[in-house]
Amino acid sequence: MRTRIFALAFLLAPLAASAQFGNPGFMAPETQFNSADVPAPNQSNATDKLFTQLFAEGGLAEVEFGELASGRVQSDSVREFARMMVADHTAANDGLADLARDRRLILPERLNPEHVSKRAELDALRGTDFDHAYMRAQVIDHQKAAELLLWELGSGQDAELQRFAADTLPTVLAHLERARQIVAELTQTALER
Repeated sequence: MRTRIFALAFLLAPLAASAQFGNPGFMAPETQFNSADVPAPNQSNATDKLFTQLFAEGGLAEVEFGELASGRVQSDSVREFARMMVADHTAANDGLADLARDRRLILPERLNPEHVSKRAELDALRGTDFDHAYMRAQVIDHQKAAELLLWELGSGQDAELQRFAADTLPTVLAHLERARQIVAELTQTALER
């Protein structure tokens, strides 16, 4: 799974930077065009709308969990990671909110049920138990985010949302790699005790 995500991301990243965005294969029937095969701005298909909703839910959780972790963690590397999550995901959330506003898409304001459950689980933990649970969740969440971004690149219609996905993907992959490294470090430390 990990190899597939990274291989696909590295293959798509250079193409995304130079490619024309918009996706004629997945156009909504009511799509209006500026010219042949180029949709007019701010038109979203079902994929774009679902992507926006799901990515916003994940971004909201990343900030909330990062803020929770900043005051709970024992490991300096986990604390640094949590701060990075708050900063980077706040910026991404703001960018996505601007795009959603232009498209009249409503973004979530609260955690979804899955994230509420994860928050309750994290609330009950302290110290190294918290560090391990938080970082394992970060690996899973960033795998989901990377796949969601790739899905938008492949199936979205809205060029600006696709550009957002292409611009955000390298950061999410870097977060995923760092989260995996920290999980490995925490596991090694636990084994040495």
